[in-house]
Amino acid sequence: MGATSEHSGESTGFDTSVPNVARMYDYWLGGRENFQSDRSAAEYILNLSPETEHVARDNRAFLHRAVRFLAGQGVTQFLDIGSGMPGTPSVLDVAREVNPEARVVYVDYDPIVVSHGNALLTKSPRAAVVQGDLRQPEDVLGHPAIRAHLDFGKPVAVLLLAVLHFVSDDDDPARIIATIRDALAPGSYLVVGHLTHDELSEAGISRAIAAFAKTSSPLYPRTTSQIRRLFDGFDLIDPGLVPEPEWRPDADGPPPASKKTVFLGGVARRA
Repeated sequence: MGATSEHSGESTGFDTSVPNVARMYDYWLGGRENFQSDRSAAEYILNLSPETEHVARDNRAFLHRAVRFLAGQGVTQFLDIGSGMPGTPSVLDVAREVNPEARVVYVDYDPIVVSHGNALLTKSPRAAVVQGDLRQPEDVLGHPAIRAHLDFGKPVAVLLLAVLHFVSDDDDPARIIATIRDALAPGSYLVVGHLTHDELSEAGISRAIAAFAKTSSPLYPRTTSQIRRLFDGFDLIDPGLVPEPEWRPDADGPPPASKKTVFLGGVARRA
């Protein structure tokens, strides 16, 4: 989470005075890689919407289920764009439980995320951490470290979890995904987790947008139909685009943390 920023200074320096959505997300998940500005902003949003912490946990659980599924399909290469602060278990940990040959590149715009990622995730030669901005997909896809770590002539799973709703319509998320899609080999996958405002009141949407406007990344929630169109050129895997807790839940797993449908998730394959 957090591969884009409207504050250009943060892509080159460690500005801890501006609340950062990746570090706020880390706080909601119980992590410690955050600063006072992040904690204050995260608590403010929790006061507006107490479900936020539970939604974040459901999003992380969806990510893990999707990665396990894809590793089980034989995917060994993962590109996690907007990866956010390193989680436990990491995407690499989850994938390698199923397929020991898995390798992952984590991409985030935030230098603090990249610094922590390099310290914690690159102990394995099967992981790399790169600074990059989702809004500049050509630069991400052409990054030498990514090209050295992943073979785009073979299937790659691209993970876009809780990041596209920080991409404005002006930045054209459909174009971004189309650029990524065209760089992928047949048999590659796209995983998306995206905030929807279908079940939020107008007042609730306005409050959320206003709250995130004060952070590193303004918020752009979308309708279900708008999110579904982001999968153009891919074939959605059953059960399709659904509330994240409903995407292939573990039979013996914990119940959803959130009772509200605010995040939709889907996994799709490039034919």
